[in-house]
Amino acid sequence: MLAPGGTLSDDLTRTEFCLFTAQEDLETMQAYAQVFNKLIRRYKYLEKGFEEEIKKLLLFLKGFTESERNKLAMLTGILLANGNISASILNSLYNENLVKEGVSAAFAVKLFKSWIHEKDINSVAGSLRKVGMDNRLLELFPANKRSCEHFSKYFTDAGLKELSDFARNQQAIGSRKELQKDLQEQMERGDAFKDIIASAREEMKKNNISEQTMIGIVWTSVMSYVEWNKKEELVTEQAIKHLKQYSPLLKAFTSQGASEILLLVKMQEYCYDNIHFMNSFQKIVVLLYKADVLSEEAILKWYTEAHVAKGRKSESEEEEAD
Repeated sequence: MLAPGGTLSDDLTRTEFCLFTAQEDLETMQAYAQVFNKLIRRYKYLEKGFEEEIKKLLLFLKGFTESERNKLAMLTGILLANGNISASILNSLYNENLVKEGVSAAFAVKLFKSWIHEKDINSVAGSLRKVGMDNRLLELFPANKRSCEHFSKYFTDAGLKELSDFARNQQAIGSRKELQKDLQEQMERGDAFKDIIASAREEMKKNNISEQTMIGIVWTSVMSYVEWNKKEELVTEQAIKHLKQYSPLLKAFTSQGASEILLLVKMQEYCYDNIHFMNSFQKIVVLLYKADVLSEEAILKWYTEAHVAKGRKSESEEEEAD
């Protein structure tokens, strides 16, 4: 079909069994997908070649009519849902010309609709994560429209709110990871706490991050940039010294009771997940209580109702022993 230079050849005779001459509806596309599915299952060697051909077709979407693109999008969505092709084929949609002319976004609407109709948003999310494309959905739009707000409106208006929510969530996760990385770099540079706190508060405001979310990020950052001693009897002393130094940073983001509770839960999970810290929890709680990071009320609430199950027994025994 493709002539040199990427144009579509008109010299070839089109078979009557052609996707582009079929009816433009999901049921018809499902029938075509079933044919491809049976062929690939019977002749496994066709799988790789078929995927490569799909990639090529997506690169030259501008050569097709709108109706032909819609049919190809629906079929591609069904094939993705059935696992006949990898989500890596979507890389073709990030072609600059396709994005610039709005072809990629319009194609994606039909594709994701048929994919979600066949499976659900979890199938989409899992496949995109597998090929590292879960954070690239915004790239379906040109740079001047590449915002979470524009993406959300475009796909919500098209009836794909679940995809909009997924993209928004991925953006939030990406922002939090970037913030955590920035915090660690600031700590490694030895920046003053007042500067780190000011920078973090600015990010909270800019990205609409709650204090509860921020204290989780700060805790992870504080605990991640240290190389901990592997000996249990030494790591507690190291942790106490380290957290005493960074307690002002933790205190800055525990002005609410809910933030204190969340910090306690994060501490509990960390001490449980990192076996060398199993006996450090109680001493860390005492340290942060004395540093005015944690209140007695928050500790009691965590103890009676807000704790998580893992590590609960050993940590409760520590608290009772104290």
